[in-house]
Amino acid sequence: MVKILIIYTGGTIGMINDTKTGALIPFDFEQIEQNVPELSRLNYQLSVHSFSPILDSSNMNPEIWAELALLITDKYDSFDGFVVLHGSDTMAFTASALSFMLQNLAKPIILTGSQLPIGEIRTDAKENLITALEIAATKINGKAQVPEVCIYFDYQLFRGNRAIKYNSEKFEAFQSPNYPILAEAGVHLNFFSNYILPSSIESLKTHINFNSNIGVLKMYPGISKQAVQAVMKSEVDAIILETFGAGNTSTTAWFLQELKDAAQHKIIVNISQCKAGSVQLGLYETSKELQRMGVISGYDMTFEAAVTKLMYLMGLGISVNEIKKLMEISICGELTSF
Repeated sequence: MVKILIIYTGGTIGMINDTKTGALIPFDFEQIEQNVPELSRLNYQLSVHSFSPILDSSNMNPEIWAELALLITDKYDSFDGFVVLHGSDTMAFTASALSFMLQNLAKPIILTGSQLPIGEIRTDAKENLITALEIAATKINGKAQVPEVCIYFDYQLFRGNRAIKYNSEKFEAFQSPNYPILAEAGVHLNFFSNYILPSSIESLKTHINFNSNIGVLKMYPGISKQAVQAVMKSEVDAIILETFGAGNTSTTAWFLQELKDAAQHKIIVNISQCKAGSVQLGLYETSKELQRMGVISGYDMTFEAAVTKLMYLMGLGISVNEIKKLMEISICGELTSF
């Protein structure tokens, strides 16, 4: 019998109405089959671990990611797959973080949640949960069909470090702008094997030391010198620069000087504000100067992937040059280099 560990961190999916007050309260996931009786028909051996206290996903941080990664590592040999129930607001950050924390995966780690509580009549929670469990349990020739960290939401399976939350009101809350979906749930579960990472034959490696000392500067027309300096002169180790289009910024002399000064002692990663497409440093004159001063390309990484990858690399204790090199190389399918 397939063994799946359900890890409930918090989020809308685990809420039901209190019959006395009408307020939303978390239900006890140890009695999950009482609330979702359909689970008994899956014929899986389900175990549940609930975080205590449960968390609003807005309070997620690297320490909690480490706790989650260590829990999965501890239980890794005892289960065939893992389903992490998580609030949707920061789910893409957690999925990206886990993809760097847990390397050489041979088992699926599927994050899911819902836009409506599990106790609501029109909830999307039951379908998301049931299908996430099915995906986590699916094997081909004895090996996991999807041996990577993923997000399942509204009939689609996304690579975790390629997904973004783009809508707070639709059931279709997530997209993967720069990478195809890994599976689609219709009448049948259709997996797109060409896009799925292969199962590793090496031992699981867990990395939990993240350095979150990162600043973010988002470009906009008319940005002031004071706004730029507030980030460039701050005591951070790295800066994510969200630029226009294919990686372009202002070529104003004062701006380039601030960037040049910062690039001498900080790691600066250029990602595009556009959800789809890639940074191509040097394609236009406005980004050639960035390339010359040592700004590195984030290619088509999501903001979530760029942040968590930087945290991961800076936590390894390697040199700045090695971090810069690895930021431009795909580690676990998070970017497409050109």
